[in-house]
Amino acid sequence: MKEYLFNILLSVPAALISISVHESAHGYVSYKLGDPTARNLGRITLNPVKHFDLLGFICMVLFRVGWAKPVPVNSRYYKNPRRDMAITAAAGPLSNLLMAFIGVLGYEIMGLFSFREANAVFYFCYTLYLFFVIFAQLNVFLAIFNLLPVPPFDGSRIFYIFLPEKWYFGIMKYERYIMIAVILLLYLDVLDLPLNFLSGAIISGMEWLLELIPIFK
Repeated sequence: MKEYLFNILLSVPAALISISVHESAHGYVSYKLGDPTARNLGRITLNPVKHFDLLGFICMVLFRVGWAKPVPVNSRYYKNPRRDMAITAAAGPLSNLLMAFIGVLGYEIMGLFSFREANAVFYFCYTLYLFFVIFAQLNVFLAIFNLLPVPPFDGSRIFYIFLPEKWYFGIMKYERYIMIAVILLLYLDVLDLPLNFLSGAIISGMEWLLELIPIFK
């Protein structure tokens, strides 16, 4: 029980960092593609308060998957709305994969240290190790989760480039119901098996890449 609560505690800063980078990535890429909406609203920031959604944050801490307050974008500023919307949407999951790799690198570095005594330095390093493990797992889960090709997730905006506009907006009408269904599936652990399988495969791939560096063998 103590270990579970400690992991939950470490999940809080990991989640706050993850949602801030994820949403800022959307806003920054949209800005670089010509849309100043997110910048004008102060959403290109690592301040988690700007991106905080209570229900999404609770799901993130408890289930490792969740969401933040979406960064507003205006596709009318884009030169190629479909393509640029897909690029903007992809920026969030890609930022999560980058953060996951940083997490894997972090716990691999911490794993290089060995201690003979359980002193203060040991507990500090072990806490950092656990934080990086949680950080990596959470970000991989977020990347996978947000690539689901259904609204309101980023994957639906990426998938939009392949769908007729009429079909896309027809699906978007059911965004709220799809969100409720996904939360229910999370609560019932229905998504655990595919999420754990994909997450494990991605993290194993990142560990394999790091093991190409002699110090991590």
